[in-house]
Amino acid sequence: MKIGVLAVQGAAREHILCLRKLGVEAVPVLRPPDLLDLSGIVLPGGESTAQWRLLSRAGLAEPLKKALEEGLPAFGTCAGLILLAKEITNWPEHYLGLLDVAVERNATGRQVDSFEAEVEVDGLGEVPAVFIRAPAIRRVGRGVEVLGTHDDEPALVKQGAILGATFHPELTEDLRVHELFLNLCRKE
Repeated sequence: MKIGVLAVQGAAREHILCLRKLGVEAVPVLRPPDLLDLSGIVLPGGESTAQWRLLSRAGLAEPLKKALEEGLPAFGTCAGLILLAKEITNWPEHYLGLLDVAVERNATGRQVDSFEAEVEVDGLGEVPAVFIRAPAIRRVGRGVEVLGTHDDEPALVKQGAILGATFHPELTEDLRVHELFLNLCRKE
């Protein structure tokens, strides 16, 4: 299994290390040919506006959207979730717009307001999570399953082959959320 990690900006290296610990080939995605032969792709945390600009400049935005529309499994964490969201409540535009959720950017505050907590995930129990200027999921569409919550709010969601997290699982030693994504990749 070969999993791509969008590597234009953000926590790509950390996701690649997690995936390699789970025994899969993990490769950086920087240009359109890097999308070929992937079993799934991770859109990491970072800064969503910067990521979108860099994706667009690299000619990756449209090929990535097409691959996702054709069923390539995706896992968006923090900024990656924002890129995937259909609606951003406090921003005038949306990016890929494929995950039927409304998110609020930087809902947990500034960098200094970052924190660690547990997310209760269906079938996994409590999972350690790092929230850094994290988005909040304000609306969940009909076809979206809430798989995990923090303070009774959605923190991990799934729609078809797309998984989205408001937190950074790659910044902990716990690999269960990455395993959940790999299981999703195996089913598609």
